[in-house]
Amino acid sequence: MPTPDLVTAELTLTGRITTASNATFLGRIGDAVVVYKPIAGETPLWDFPHGTLAHREVAAYLVSQAFGWDIVPHTWLRDGPMGEGMVQLWQEQDPTQNAVNLVATDHLPETGWKPVLEGRDEDGRMVTLVHEDSPALRRMAVFDTVVNNADRKGDHILAMTDGHRHGVDHGLTFHRDHKLRTVLWGWLGDPLTPEERDGIDRVSEGLHGELGRNLAELLNAEEVASLAARCARLRLSGRFPAPSGDMSAVPWPLF
Repeated sequence: MPTPDLVTAELTLTGRITTASNATFLGRIGDAVVVYKPIAGETPLWDFPHGTLAHREVAAYLVSQAFGWDIVPHTWLRDGPMGEGMVQLWQEQDPTQNAVNLVATDHLPETGWKPVLEGRDEDGRMVTLVHEDSPALRRMAVFDTVVNNADRKGDHILAMTDGHRHGVDHGLTFHRDHKLRTVLWGWLGDPLTPEERDGIDRVSEGLHGELGRNLAELLNAEEVASLAARCARLRLSGRFPAPSGDMSAVPWPLF
């Protein structure tokens, strides 16, 4: 959980991230650079209750902590210049790395990457959406399945210099209905590793203890029950799931 200084010290805004669909600001709390998303700046959605996205972001961080994989950067709720909102520690990604990319279909990399889907670019050329084949990204795909992430775009994956991958923008998570939309479909049907199965078990066990109590303050009872059910289904199948339902399996835009 955040230290008292991060919760109570003054949050000063330094800029706005204009590409975000909801009001999103850069700021500082002392020496810490943070992202601040006030609840008052959330855009109403037809399928998610209004005013709950910040809580879902914090819930995603708590589940990430239970997994033990450091996927979601430190995230918490606190007051700010525009009222209560989500605050997250800023992560400086490596601009030379891309965990997800569009490449010419006739020049696909032979190893280290997984193809997801094909299409045509603005010039009519065939391109393929690919993502790296790495343990860090596999763990993120497992995490997304468990939290029911409806918005895993390529730009929501931060490639760090040391090879770690952070996931951000988790407001569209934990819906009771199936909502999984992601660019990370490359392992479809592959068996989970022992490490991945152990991570799911840690989340399932945590729901009966502190994790469950903390999530009950952020999500409704039906959403927490659905989370537990997703863990159970994924653990039973032991494999990465396939897309299901009538909705798109990938978010739009892809990045």
